[in-house]
Formats: sequence, C-alpha cells, structure tokens
Amino acid sequence: MDYVNAFWVGGLLCVVGQLLIDRTRLTPARIMVLFVTSGVVLGALGIYGPLVEFAGCGATVPLTGFGWALSEGVRKAVEEEDFLGIFTGGLTAGAAGTTAAIFFGYVAALVARPRDKS
Repeated sequence: MDYVNAFWVGGLLCVVGQLLIDRTRLTPARIMVLFVTSGVVLGALGIYGPLVEFAGCGATVPLTGFGWALSEGVRKAVEEEDFLGIFTGGLTAGAAGTTAAIFFGYVAALVARPRDKS
C-alpha cells in the first residue's frame, strides 16, 4: 500500500505542475519556485510532514519535498544552534540532493554528444 500512496500523491503533485504549465502563463522557472516555496510554507505550517509520513517518496521527491526538507533543516538547526541555524539549516538539509544533481549533471554532460536540433 505504501507504493500506491506514493504513486498517487506524487502523481497528483505532477498533475498540479502540468496544469500550471498548460493553463497559465507561468514559466517553468516560476512554477519550480512556486513548488519549492509551497513546500517550505506547508512544512512551516505542519501540513507537509504528515503528507510525507503518508506518501513517503511520493511527497519527498517532487520539488515541494525539497522545500519541505529545507524548512525541516532550518527548524532543526534553529533548535540546536539558535539564530545561526537560520542560515545553516537549509544548506545542510539540501546538501546531499544538490550535490547529487550537480554530480550527475556533470556526468551526463561528459557522456552526451551535443548537436543542433536541425
């Protein structure tokens, strides 16, 4: 049942993104910022945590999950380090995902053979 919940929650988040692309004039960059910001806000309000418990990777893999991870990192760092945690918590929480994206993007750039679209 965990797989089913992850599938439909992640799919629903993707449907929302696709509807924003198809039905609005928002650029993909603005939609990405909207998703990350939504994850931060929902995490701060305590709404996204239960969704992560319910859906697992269906809620953590989309961009809203990245925003939630940033907000959780800041929350935990503020508890441990007080004011300084505001600046370090998000960086610590998002470091693994950001590093993986940079590394695999670099590997893909080395392997790919770029060419014109014509």
